Amino acid sequence: PPQTITGNFANVIHGLNANHLTDQVIQRSKRMILDTLGVGLLGTSTEVCHKVTEYSKIYSSDISSTIWGHLDFRLPPLYAAFVNGVAVHSMDFDDTWHPATHPSGAVLPAVIALSEAFPQKKIPGLDLLLAFNVGIEVQGRLLHFSSEARNIPKR
Repeated sequence: PPQTITGNFANVIHGLNANHLTDQVIQRSKRMILDTLGVGLLGTSTEVCHKVTEYSKIYSSDISSTIWGHLDFRLPPLYAAFVNGVAVHSMDFDDTWHPATHPSGAVLPAVIALSEAFPQKKIPGLDLLLAFNVGIEVQGRLLHFSSEARNIPKR
């Protein structure tokens, strides 16, 4: 049977592994991660980040992840990723590509929140880099497939 676009997309993503990470990809990923963490920590001081942090305090769970800039406060992974993602993007200094999207601000908080959610399972660094890059790849491919992205003016 002919392969669908969705099936092909899923096969490519499912087939990725740490061996696909070249030295150049690893170095660029580390730089992107460091930049995203820096922007995110700076963003924890913004008004919008304070608002989503306060709003998210109503959620609790036995499984929790760190809220950047708060040593005494944790949230379920979904909400930790949300709050930390808002912190990254709140000042609009996070990385971008054309058409406009901010890849690391959406991916890194989710990867970190999930990696912290299960402390009994130690995740190797290359696996974290792979997860980060798979997230970036998914975002890039979805953007590429989007007909709306073609209408964003180049600048």
